[in-house]
Amino acid sequence: MEFIDEKLQAYCEAHTSPEDPILAHITRETHLKVLMPRMLSGNLQGKFLEMLTRFIRPKRVVEIGTYTGYSAICMARGLEGDAILHTLDINVELETMVRGFFEKAGLSDKIDYRLGDAQELIPALPDGIDMVFIDADKENYGRYYDLIFDKLAPGAVILADNVLWSGKILHEGPKKPDKDTAALIAFNRMVQEDPRVDNILLPIRDGILVARKK
Repeated sequence: MEFIDEKLQAYCEAHTSPEDPILAHITRETHLKVLMPRMLSGNLQGKFLEMLTRFIRPKRVVEIGTYTGYSAICMARGLEGDAILHTLDINVELETMVRGFFEKAGLSDKIDYRLGDAQELIPALPDGIDMVFIDADKENYGRYYDLIFDKLAPGAVILADNVLWSGKILHEGPKKPDKDTAALIAFNRMVQEDPRVDNILLPIRDGILVARKK
């Protein structure tokens, strides 16, 4: 995920509002107790998600891939009034920890945490979704995009994380790319060629694709 010089990365982080004690606690607990802590959004991306949520002012947000709840908390903090975040995850083993984090952040009433296969959960979501953050299994990014698209309100924003995949999307050579890399290459191409959206791919952390439904 290291695409820029470490000193520049540190400079960006030093000029970003600092991680508060609750998010710092989630970061520590994730690194101590959960596999693959690099999946955590982190402060720079978390602040980006919070700021974007405040700019968009959505009434209904969907996150596909909760992990330990860091990004969900960041986005939920950007919600106003009776707006709500639906976050979906398949890992039941993290449920107690994640619900505890949501409660500690005082956001349990703003976050609808649903466990199960996202391909089964998405059809049950209400229509009129204003913002989506996809950050789950890479092979199904295209499937999640297709499943949720018709539930989006006009002007809704779709975000997808890890779309640069540590640079692996620039695949070269005779060998076929691995399944995740191939899926992300296909997903990026699919969004780029979708006439229903305007899109931009940002080199933030491991790459965030942002698309707006026309």
